[in-house]
Amino acid sequence: MNKNFKRTTVTAALIYANGPIHIGHIAGCYLPADIYVRFLRATGQDVKFISGTDEHGVPITIKAKKEGITPQEVVDKYYGIIKDSFEEFGISFDIYSRTSNKVHHEMSQDIFKNIYDKGQFVEETTEQYYDEKNKTFLADRYIIGTCPKCGNENAYGDQCERCGTTLSPDELINPRSTLSGETPIKKATKNWYLPLDKMQPMLEKYVESHPEWKTNVLGQVKSWLNDGLKPRAMTRDLDWGIKVPLPDTEGKVMYVWFDAPIGYISMTKELTDQWELYWKDPETRLVNFIGKDNIVFHCLIFPAMCMADGRFIVADNVPANEFMNLEGDKISTSRNWAVWLHEYLREFEGKQDILRYVLAASAPETKDADFTWVDFQTRNNSELVGIFGNFVNRAIILTEKNFASVVPKQGELTDFDRQTLATLAEMPTKIGDSIANFKLREALALMMDVARLGNKYLADTEPWKVIKTDTERTATILNIGLQIVANLSILCEPFMPFTAEKLRTILNINHLTWSDAGRADLLVEGQSISNIGLLFEKVEEETVQFQVQKLENAKRQNLLEGKIVTPIKEEIQYDDFSKMDIRIGTITTAEKVAKSKKLLKLTINDGFKDRIILSGIGEHFQPENIINQQVTFLANLAPRKIMGMESEGMVLMAEDKDGSLSFIQPDKNIWNGAIVA
Repeated sequence: MNKNFKRTTVTAALIYANGPIHIGHIAGCYLPADIYVRFLRATGQDVKFISGTDEHGVPITIKAKKEGITPQEVVDKYYGIIKDSFEEFGISFDIYSRTSNKVHHEMSQDIFKNIYDKGQFVEETTEQYYDEKNKTFLADRYIIGTCPKCGNENAYGDQCERCGTTLSPDELINPRSTLSGETPIKKATKNWYLPLDKMQPMLEKYVESHPEWKTNVLGQVKSWLNDGLKPRAMTRDLDWGIKVPLPDTEGKVMYVWFDAPIGYISMTKELTDQWELYWKDPETRLVNFIGKDNIVFHCLIFPAMCMADGRFIVADNVPANEFMNLEGDKISTSRNWAVWLHEYLREFEGKQDILRYVLAASAPETKDADFTWVDFQTRNNSELVGIFGNFVNRAIILTEKNFASVVPKQGELTDFDRQTLATLAEMPTKIGDSIANFKLREALALMMDVARLGNKYLADTEPWKVIKTDTERTATILNIGLQIVANLSILCEPFMPFTAEKLRTILNINHLTWSDAGRADLLVEGQSISNIGLLFEKVEEETVQFQVQKLENAKRQNLLEGKIVTPIKEEIQYDDFSKMDIRIGTITTAEKVAKSKKLLKLTINDGFKDRIILSGIGEHFQPENIINQQVTFLANLAPRKIMGMESEGMVLMAEDKDGSLSFIQPDKNIWNGAIVA
C-alpha cells in the first residue's frame, strides 16, 4: 500500500435494484471490500466505504414490465430488501444510498454538462436498433441474439452472461427484440459519445502505471486495449433514467454506465460536507471493488469520464474477483439458481459469520470458484467448530473451572511459551500485508493459523494435567491461552465481526486496534471473563439436505416453466366421440405385476361386475393407497393381452408438467357405472 495517501475512498459496485442479492454478489465484491475496509479502520486510517443501488438502466424497466408495476415501485421495493440484508450481514458501509436521489441526478448532470462544455463529447447521428411494433429504440439489454464468441443464443446487446464478453448490439448474430421477439430495424438517432479511441493513449498510460493490479484485471483490460477502443455512446433513447441536460433532448437519458459510477461521488456528497477531499484530492486513494463483469467499465470507461471531466481522481486499484458458482452451475437469478442472502439470514439466524467465513475461504480471487452446501458444512464443522471454537472453548472452560473465571497471573515463561508468543507477534503483520495486497483468502488462512497456534499450545502444555501438580504453571499457560483469544478478537474482526464481538463479550474488553494485536498483555491479571456458550454450532446433515433440496426444487420448477401445453390433436366429429363409453368405477383390489415396474393390476367394480384393467401407473402409486378410490375409465375399449393377462379397458389419468399422474375423479362419491357425458 502506498503510504503517501492521506485517506482512502473504497467503493463497492452499485447493484441493480431489480431483485435481492445472492452469494455471488457477496463473494464478488461486497465481502472483500468489507474485509478491506474493516482492516483499514482497525489500523486507524481515514476511510469512507461507499455503495448503493443502481436504479436506472434497462434491467429496472424489464423487471417493472415483468411484475406489472412502475420502475420507481421496483427500485423502492428492492432497495429496502438489499439495504436491510447488507446491514444484517455486517457489510459496514458508511453510506448505502441510491441513484434515484436528487443529489445524484444533479451530480450526474453537472459532470455530463462539464464534459460537454469542454468539447469532450462527440455528437453523432447513427443507425440504432428500433422495434417497429413497439415504436421504440432498443437499449442494449432489450436486444438479444447469438454471442459471436461462445454461441450463446440469448446474449444481451451489451454483454454475454455465459462467457462474460462485453458486446455491442451490432456484434450480435440474429438480433431480436425482447419486447416483441421480432427482428429490429435500424433507424437514425442522435447521441453523444465518449471518444475512447482518442483517449486510448492516456488510458494505456494509466493502466501501465499499475502493474500491481491483479492479473485477471490486467488481462481483460489489456485485451480491450489491444483490440482498439471505440467511441461509446453516453446517452440512450429511453424514458427511465437521468435526463440529458441539453436543449432538444426529449426522450434521451444518460447511459446507465455513465451515471452509475458517478453514484460513488454523489453518495459521498450525501455522506459528508468534505466529500471533495475523497474525490478531488490527489492524496486520496480510490479503490473500486467489483466483479469481473464490471472490469472494463471501472478500468477504462469510468477513468475516461473522470479524465474528460478533469476534476476527479481515478482508481489506484480495482481488485475484481471472478465468479462464484453454485453446486457446479453458474448462479442465475432468472433460474432462481442462487442462495439468496435475505433467505440465508432468515434460515440461519445469528450465523452470519459462517457464510462470511466460507465465502472468504473459497473466494474467486483469481479464477471462478464453487459454493456447495457440503463444503459449507465441512468448513463450519471442521474449521470454525473444530479449530477456532474448540480452542476458545477450552481456554474459557479451563479458566472457569480452575481460576473462577478470572485471568490468572502470567508467571515465568518457558522457551516454548516464548516461541509461541513470538509466532503470535508476527501474525498481525503477515495478515495485514495479505489484506493490504487483496490476498484475502491468504489472510483468512493466516488468521485461522492463530487459532491453530492456540490449539497446539494447549495440546502441548496440557494444563488439565499440570493443574494437578503445579497451579502457577497452569496459570501461566491459561493466561497465554487467553491472550491468544484476545488477539483473535482483533485479527478475526475484518472477516467475522460478530464472532469478534462475542469474544470481546467473553473477555470483557473494549474494541482494540490492529496495533494492539500481537501483544501478550492485552488482558490483565484478575480480569473477569464470561462463558457465554459455544462460539459455533455444528451444521447438521438434515440442514444441508434441506438447502440442497431447495435448489433441486428451483431447478425442477424452471424445467416445468419451460414446458408448454401439448398441442390439440386434429379435429374429430361428434360421432367419433360418442362411440367412447366413459364410466365411473371403484378400485376394489390393486397389486403389482411381477417383472414390471410400471404395471398395476386393478380390479374395478363397474356397476355390473368386477373387471380387470392393467394400468402403467406403478411408478406413481402404491397399490395399497388406491383401493376404494373412484376412477374414470374407458369401458368399451377392446380387450387386449398385456404380459399374458387380459386388460378390459383403460383408466383415464391427467399428467402434470412434472410428469406426475392424478386420477380423474368425480367431486363426490357416486354410483359405480355412472356414465361420463
